[in-house]
Amino acid sequence: MFQDITLQALMEKQHNENHTVIDVRSPQEFNEATIPGSINIPVFTDEERAEVGTLYKQVSREAAKQRGLEIMSAKLPNFIGEFRQIDTPKTVFCWRGGMRSKTAATVVDLMGIEVNRLQGGIRSYRQWVIGELEKAECSPDIIVLNGNTGTGKTKLLHQLSDKGYPAIDLEGMAGHRGSIFGHIGLEPNKQKKFESQLVQAIQKYNDAPFVLMEGESRRIGNVTMPVFLHTKKEQSTQLFIDLPMEQRVRNIMDDYQPWNQPEKFIEAYQYIKKRIHTPIAKQIDADLKEENYQQAVQMLLEFYYDPRYEHMAEK
Repeated sequence: MFQDITLQALMEKQHNENHTVIDVRSPQEFNEATIPGSINIPVFTDEERAEVGTLYKQVSREAAKQRGLEIMSAKLPNFIGEFRQIDTPKTVFCWRGGMRSKTAATVVDLMGIEVNRLQGGIRSYRQWVIGELEKAECSPDIIVLNGNTGTGKTKLLHQLSDKGYPAIDLEGMAGHRGSIFGHIGLEPNKQKKFESQLVQAIQKYNDAPFVLMEGESRRIGNVTMPVFLHTKKEQSTQLFIDLPMEQRVRNIMDDYQPWNQPEKFIEAYQYIKKRIHTPIAKQIDADLKEENYQQAVQMLLEFYYDPRYEHMAEK
């Protein structure tokens, strides 16, 4: 018989042993937010979950359970097979520790595979994250890497992290580079996923003497940085990185590769076009449409991003 375990017990297992945490919710739910480090072995696909949910709301609980059983029974061999490939202790969870995780744990256990189930599901984890953020502090000193757009702050942060320096990549957690074009080529994260990763990172470096972060506004794409962290960053040591314009343009071209998705860059540009002096804005628009990206990038830096950065720095 599978065991129900608390969130605290799960965290202790993750800390003390190689423990696999399995999210059995649908792929869409998993992508929106999960327990960091989890893998996804869904009971239902997104479409199947929608079908069962519709039956539950419009017909009856029994009709939904019957359809869910039909769907699950057809995929049992593959479902069990995925669990057999995992040779570490395992814990499954769903949204609130309900039918999906109970079904998954039951059938896996019946096939002789030991498994735990998380009490309260990811909802219990989410409540823990909110509680941690409400009382959180960033104990280490923060060293903030600042600089105009294109100065390679993110690349430097990653290089320092690879060398063993404590670093928190806020843009990576947000899935956004922090500019109007920052979402292109990436998968922006939701607030819940961002906060889960942030709590984990803060706790990881709680005893470090300092931690490196990139200079960011409080809002990064779709997510918002907690007030306590943004305030501490503004009051911390600021390192300014300076590079020649030509190198900055090359860095941006390497990072964004606008030729791969030209229509998305043209679309994103429309949101800031009105903030640039009209003749210059028209020239940038023309350069983007003609795929003259180097000139478009340089003009965006000179007439939009650099003035905005200087204005923010003065504040």
